[in-house]
Amino acid sequence: MEYILIGKIVNTHGIKGELRIKSNFLMKDKVFKKGFALYIGEGYVKEVINSYRVHKDYDMVTFEGYDNINQVLNYLKMNVYVKKDDIKLEEDEYILEELVGYEVIENGEKLGKVGDIVYNGSNILLYIEAVKNFYIPNNANFIKKVKKNEKIIEVENAKGLIL
Repeated sequence: MEYILIGKIVNTHGIKGELRIKSNFLMKDKVFKKGFALYIGEGYVKEVINSYRVHKDYDMVTFEGYDNINQVLNYLKMNVYVKKDDIKLEEDEYILEELVGYEVIENGEKLGKVGDIVYNGSNILLYIEAVKNFYIPNNANFIKKVKKNEKIIEVENAKGLIL
């Protein structure tokens, strides 16, 4: 079973068991909804969302069966995951975190592999591990095609980013 990290529980909110999650996950509309299962911590404890709302920069959730802050305190500072198979993707959609390990190719030449995804506030960058490591912005100026079955990302104009 493949789990995808989507955020971290950073605090509680109020006294009725609501949790504050900090998340950069791009497909929030597919996972943060009533009835969707989240998996908490290293043990991947399954919890089902009872309610969801956005508050400031946080995703606020309550879980089914919890109505008191004391019931959820043990989840503080834990990572939040989803099962990859639970996310319903269109044919051309992909989860950004899936790209780690994909080969990066420009005009048939291998430039390296995606080592990490970096959220720097204004941009999302793919960290490319190569002879000289570099970053590629996650946008259409550079990313031309993602071939999920082959684990390949076709890019253009990326060679100019290698220092």
